[in-house]
Amino acid sequence: MNIARRGILALAGALGIGAMIASAPGVAQDWEPKKPVEFIIMAGTGGGADQIARLLQGLIEKKDLSPRPFIPINKPGGSGAEALRYLQDKAGDDHVVLVTLNSFYTTPIIQQDLGVDISNFTPIGRMALDTFLLWVNTDREDITDLDSYVDAVKAAGMEWKVGGTGSGQEDSILTAMMEKEFGYEVTYIPFPGGGTVAKNLVGNHIDSTVNNPAEQNEFMRAGNTKPLVQFTPERMQSYPDVPTAQELGHDIVYFMQRSINGPPDMSPEARDWYINLFKTLFESEEWQTFCVEDGLTCDEWVAGDDLAAFHAEQGKRHQELIESVGAAAITGE
Repeated sequence: MNIARRGILALAGALGIGAMIASAPGVAQDWEPKKPVEFIIMAGTGGGADQIARLLQGLIEKKDLSPRPFIPINKPGGSGAEALRYLQDKAGDDHVVLVTLNSFYTTPIIQQDLGVDISNFTPIGRMALDTFLLWVNTDREDITDLDSYVDAVKAAGMEWKVGGTGSGQEDSILTAMMEKEFGYEVTYIPFPGGGTVAKNLVGNHIDSTVNNPAEQNEFMRAGNTKPLVQFTPERMQSYPDVPTAQELGHDIVYFMQRSINGPPDMSPEARDWYINLFKTLFESEEWQTFCVEDGLTCDEWVAGDDLAAFHAEQGKRHQELIESVGAAAITGE
């Protein structure tokens, strides 16, 4: 250490001003949160995104991975529009991150006056690809498989109520795909989150749903609901006896990404800190166990620029899906 350098450090220590050390040439300071991090959830409480955010928050605290807490905040309004607009308006803020659904893509497409361009957000990491199954109440003893389900829906017509998370979101897209494939029409009932959807199915306030496993498993294990088909290329380990739509001759495969993103203009230092944090969580035994037990695909870590490319591809795919089934079909307008 040269004489000038020692002088800077001695002066800083004598005056008790660590800021002089931080500003001295050649002293590296790794970024970390200086205040609580807003962990925004673009859906209501009890749903898949909410469960994931709160699990990750708990792991961050348990493993002491952040000097400041992560605070989950639900912003489900407008099929995720509230959360997306909030993130957009937090440009340059290093203390806000968002856990997403596929409404990350669909809501800006459908609500063109929202003023949100997701390509401006800061991609951090993809935690999982979530899956969908078709669920009915176990009270429906007449429905035992996909064929009997389709028969029941066609017989009921518009009286058949399908519950899902919001209008124009992934549940309504998958419902519209099924309507097109099977040649029926249903009444789609939007709810603020998958947890509310699950409870309404148990209470027979709706007739079916295409909920994620994490949202429905508790009620399946209690014997209240049953899965009929899964919309994955292959049967999931957690549902070995439930056929895929492809097995039954229907080419319906649909996933939902669960990723973490920051606002526009997040600093590179903060972005890298979050990437490292969520990569550590992704690789943790707790997260990988959760993925297996709740039917998520978590076999590939995708982050930064690679996640940006994934978002661009999925944005294009959802634009094509919306055009294929028609925006009115998924918004109910």
